[in-house]
Amino acid sequence: MAKIIVVTSGKGGVGKTTSSAAIGTGLALKGHKTVIIDFDIGLRNLDLIMGCERRVVYDFVNVINGEANLKQTLIKDKRIDNLFILPASQTRDKDALTKEGVERVLNELSKDFDFILCDSPAGIESGAMMALYFADEAVVVTNPEVSSVRDSDRILGMLSSKSRRAEQGLDSIKEHLLLTRYNPERVEKGEMLSVEDVKEILSIDLIGVIPESQAVLNASNSGQPVILDKDSDAGQAYLDTVDRLLGENVPFRFLTVEKKGLLKRIFGG
Repeated sequence: MAKIIVVTSGKGGVGKTTSSAAIGTGLALKGHKTVIIDFDIGLRNLDLIMGCERRVVYDFVNVINGEANLKQTLIKDKRIDNLFILPASQTRDKDALTKEGVERVLNELSKDFDFILCDSPAGIESGAMMALYFADEAVVVTNPEVSSVRDSDRILGMLSSKSRRAEQGLDSIKEHLLLTRYNPERVEKGEMLSVEDVKEILSIDLIGVIPESQAVLNASNSGQPVILDKDSDAGQAYLDTVDRLLGENVPFRFLTVEKKGLLKRIFGG
């Protein structure tokens, strides 16, 4: 049976789809057969970030409605053997997802995959609730700013009360905190919450800290998950995050201001 992981947040624009693409790609790189499902019905972006938008023929809603099967709809990544995408529909609304339909698709995928990543829309509307309902684990993505952290706290409440696990009295969803767009220089200036501030407010285990990086934008624009850019700080931070998700003990990087060497201090940069 596959492990179902929802990548979620309260606030939009925090890097949720970027993180779904990176984590899913990282799991596949580690040899795990992985599928990433775009739950953002009407506003799909996962296919763009994964660079497969021109290969979308059928979508998640087509499968739920019986208009196509998974074999016709799943898009196999051209770079990594174990990675597949299930795109969202651009023409339907969020109500096109039904609990019964989503469960049927997840059950079918669970027979063939090790990990199912659910890329949730932001907020607490029906699409987001559907993405988290069946989850075994949750990666809660937040930026180090007060409004983003407050909205994430609200999502944590939903994870503990609105999931299938909560309804059935099972062990609660395992929650992980992923902090994105972190800038140690701005933290030192008091312009941004520190890692410790966010951990204290949300009280869940930290799984990753992704530095603010031009590499993320470059990767998105080129249709390539940033984790494949192994020379970038963001790519390395996502690789570390995947290792922690798989249970490895990996030290955190990119949390402090880089000390400039003598030449950098003299010549700048």
